[in-house]
Amino acid sequence: MRIVAVSDLHLDAARAEALVAASQGADLVIGAGDFAQNHDGLDAYMARLAPLADRMIVVPGNNETLEALRGATDALVLHGGWVDWNGVIVAGLGGGVPPIPPQPWGSWDLDEAAAGDLLDAIPVADVLVTHSPPYGMGDDHAREGRIGSTAIKSAILRLKPALSLFGHVHDCWGESGTLGPTRWRNLGPDPVWFDL
Repeated sequence: MRIVAVSDLHLDAARAEALVAASQGADLVIGAGDFAQNHDGLDAYMARLAPLADRMIVVPGNNETLEALRGATDALVLHGGWVDWNGVIVAGLGGGVPPIPPQPWGSWDLDEAAAGDLLDAIPVADVLVTHSPPYGMGDDHAREGRIGSTAIKSAILRLKPALSLFGHVHDCWGESGTLGPTRWRNLGPDPVWFDL
């Protein structure tokens, strides 16, 4: 399966066009959250990605809520759930985990316990898509230090997905590595390809 994935598009029109163009050869398109900016502009922006909706799985970021994203796209929106996509189990969790200092526009971020409860309900995953990074992996924020999630890291260790894909920490876009059998990557807004 050919997968193309992005995160943190933040209303960037050129990057939306690039994703639509790049996705022509993809079996699955993954968006790891933060399509909007400060909870504004989501509906119009997701309309730009509408040509991908029938083969796209997304999670909400901390710049849009779960309800807003579900209302703005026909793509499959995951948050504490999973789907069998042509034989590949894709699981997802949105929001910022753990919460970072309060933002002026508000947020719907999750603490570690709430995230852990949602992730614990996922029995299996080949691909784990989260907005936030796991602790210690692509999570070194320039101002706040390491802001990754211990609950997400625990889920990776338990589920052993082939891929862990996330965004959220702009300072670490493009960073990648492995944790046991799992390849992980902080995606960023430029299309990244994976074969499963």
